[in-house]
Amino acid sequence: MILPIVAYGDAILRKRGENIDKKYPELQKLIDDMFETMENARGVGLAAPQINKSIRLFVVDSTRMSDDDEGEVGSPDGIREVFLNPKLFDETGKEWAYEEGCLSIPGVRENVTRLDTISIQYYDRNFDFHEKTFDGLTARVIQHEYDHIEGKLFIDHLKPLKRTLLKGKLDNISKGKVSVDYKMRFPKK
Repeated sequence: MILPIVAYGDAILRKRGENIDKKYPELQKLIDDMFETMENARGVGLAAPQINKSIRLFVVDSTRMSDDDEGEVGSPDGIREVFLNPKLFDETGKEWAYEEGCLSIPGVRENVTRLDTISIQYYDRNFDFHEKTFDGLTARVIQHEYDHIEGKLFIDHLKPLKRTLLKGKLDNISKGKVSVDYKMRFPKK
């Protein structure tokens, strides 16, 4: 089932998510719905707060991205994974800027600087534990989604002047004054 994506301005996007256990109601259906919602919106990641759930869960499909300059979709280096109760414990490497966007902030894309390698602990959809290191675009998608479950947005990484310049666009998004081709829930509409 395709779920509405919460738009910028909703308080849930600023809350730190809670850990869950394998008894969470209809967890497998929720995960499937999140993948379907993300794919319908042509995203590469989706966090539970973006579908109005304040829990530590996000899904990533970086196989839909590419590191090459051709922009070809279908990266063999990508992952399709569920991250439950993740803990990001190391960020290393060199800083690099990349233009990020967010399904909760449609129409806004800005360069964000992040470190290129991360290490993370998490449980998969079967509650099997993993500790892995990721780099490149996959690491970036994970960092972006991890920020969501920490109550942060990619725009928080921008300089104050840039955020000030975006204020009008962000206000319009929260009021529903934006054109999107996927279901959204607007806090001020």
